[in-house]
Amino acid sequence: MKNTGSEKGAQIVYFSHGGGPLPILGDPGHKAMVDFMRGLPAKLRKPDAILVISAHWEESVPTLLGADRPKLFYDYYGFPDEAYQITYPAPGSPELAKKIVALLGKKGISSRIDTERGFDHGLFIPLKLMYPEADIPSMQISLVRGLDPAAHIALGEALRDLIDDDILVIGSGFSFHNMREFRMGGDSKKPDSQNDAFQEWLIETCADSHTQSEQRLIDWGKAPFARYCHPREEHLLPLHVCVGMARKPPRLVFDDYIAGKRAVAFLWD
Repeated sequence: MKNTGSEKGAQIVYFSHGGGPLPILGDPGHKAMVDFMRGLPAKLRKPDAILVISAHWEESVPTLLGADRPKLFYDYYGFPDEAYQITYPAPGSPELAKKIVALLGKKGISSRIDTERGFDHGLFIPLKLMYPEADIPSMQISLVRGLDPAAHIALGEALRDLIDDDILVIGSGFSFHNMREFRMGGDSKKPDSQNDAFQEWLIETCADSHTQSEQRLIDWGKAPFARYCHPREEHLLPLHVCVGMARKPPRLVFDDYIAGKRAVAFLWD
């Protein structure tokens, strides 16, 4: 149900952004994801700004995108020409970037602003589906090199001072990200008990008490078939930031197949 009335405060969502530009190019294996993305704004209040934690950006310290009018960074290759003609002319939010740098500094976390980098597809693909008008100021924050899960929980905790702001925080990753196992370019679904076990572990973990879910995510490598589902964890860690920022368990709002593999999404509202 859509939130209405005088409710205010941050809304947080973690979801899977799909395979490169394929959701925009009409790939049948992304239909469930596209339908979900297009319907998600009806479950939300329209935010004043959007902050995306993208799996596709890693820096030595948390880095904020600070351009007034970010260009697009087509961080994929080997697709048709139309994949490089996608547009998403949303304004940036330099003011929010400065505010976050100040907040992180108060928590002892060094950070910086990058005024040159553009939106990567972890932002412009889902937002083009969710908010095609591109009228909401949007920005990104990077992951931290080394991909330490505890550091990303701590990054989310340091963002808690934004909880009363009317913003949408998006952890843009993928709850399954073993590139060799995807079935791009089709809608085939093959049973995968290893992935099912990991997705069920994620659902159980996020439904747990906040302290327990944080610790379980720090120890995520102990989850069933963790490294099968995430040979490299950059697409999982946006979830850690979301859980660190949130103060309660989320709702499971997506549990379906993307590119032939089961994936989930969570919403804190």
